[in-house]
Amino acid sequence: MAENSGPQKIGLVTATALVVGNMIGSGIYVLPAALASYGSISLLGWVFTAAGALFLAKIFSNFSKIITTKSGGPYAYSRAGFGDFIGFLVAWGYWISIWITNGAIAIAIVGALSFFFPVLEDTPIYSISLGLGFIWFFTWTNSLGIKKSGVIQVVTTFLKLLPLFFVIAFGLFFFDIANFPSFNLTEGSDFFALSAVATLTLFAFLGLESATIPTNNMESPEIVTPKATMLGTIISTTIYILGTIVLFGILPVEKLRNSAAPFAEAAQLIGGDYAGYFVAGGAAIAAIGALNGWILIMGQIPMASAQDNLFPRIFKKENKKGSPIIGLIIGSSLSSLIMLMNFTEGLVTQFEFMVLLTTLCCLVPYLFTAAAYALVVIDKKLYGKKRLSAFVLSTLGFVYSLWAIYGSGSETVFYGFLLLVLGIPFYLLMKWNNRNNT
Repeated sequence: MAENSGPQKIGLVTATALVVGNMIGSGIYVLPAALASYGSISLLGWVFTAAGALFLAKIFSNFSKIITTKSGGPYAYSRAGFGDFIGFLVAWGYWISIWITNGAIAIAIVGALSFFFPVLEDTPIYSISLGLGFIWFFTWTNSLGIKKSGVIQVVTTFLKLLPLFFVIAFGLFFFDIANFPSFNLTEGSDFFALSAVATLTLFAFLGLESATIPTNNMESPEIVTPKATMLGTIISTTIYILGTIVLFGILPVEKLRNSAAPFAEAAQLIGGDYAGYFVAGGAAIAAIGALNGWILIMGQIPMASAQDNLFPRIFKKENKKGSPIIGLIIGSSLSSLIMLMNFTEGLVTQFEFMVLLTTLCCLVPYLFTAAAYALVVIDKKLYGKKRLSAFVLSTLGFVYSLWAIYGSGSETVFYGFLLLVLGIPFYLLMKWNNRNNT
């Protein structure tokens, strides 16, 4: 039996699907209902957040052209600019946030499927079994190599976009400007409402960095990775904004703000009950696809760190398909524990708390990557006379990331930084172990 000559490779379509699939989860199917409570100022919030996300996407895109032989995305870029310690903190927090998020996504899948199978709401054993089944099914498919998980990602991304395209395209024929909410429905100032909306919409853009993480598995990474990063972010942004506009014009504001499934309700108005089921199914597929994509990422981050001796060596162990099998098993085991917490009375509060504190661990990598971009440009003497534009881009990305961290709330910031600090003893242990082994 011949051994693989190298890691499996994916192309532009799969890499773009990884970005779109990880960004567009089931949240977009309910987010417009939350935004309706603020009014049409929500659209400005989308534009503001999208601008910041595009700045960050451009930074990741440019960085992927500079560092083309190292996987890890935000970890690799932060380490290139600030060294091992910051690189480790980024990898540590990012890795923890992924396996906690995967537990939450598994719960979201069960919730979405309960629309079709009400027994899931009343029978915990079925809910738990189904959630665990999805986690370990995608762990298994990812162990077969990135090409297999890439095929699943392309298919689920296509299927999750179809219902959204349906509502956006056909919803235009049912659009009534009279349904459009007033500019600001809150009792606060426009600035307050805009800030609140921008914070809500921010989390829809987490995952824009996904294509930069499995760099060693990309065909022509200096070409594919930057294109996939920008294309995926632009596609997701367009769907977010157009979807919100169309829903604002289809559903009266009172109905929209109280809806548990606004896209499904809009689809029912457009095409009847079957259209509603079609869109509700899309919400389940959105979460399923996101779980597959984030499990892929979950194995890549610790592997990249382990290759630099910043994580235990066991995380860089690969199977014959080139998958970080031990990292996948460890991460999915932790995700399973997180999912089980939500089904245990008394631990639900702790589960929500853990999801809250990991929010910062998704935002800190953006902050350090944006700052590292300017440092690497200086160190490598890149761009010549165009260097000023790189500094401006780095500054915009840094300021936006800082604002995003501030906007996530003081409790999130405090406990998120606490989680990062808890990684310091682990870092010192790794350094001490490396010194003893040399």
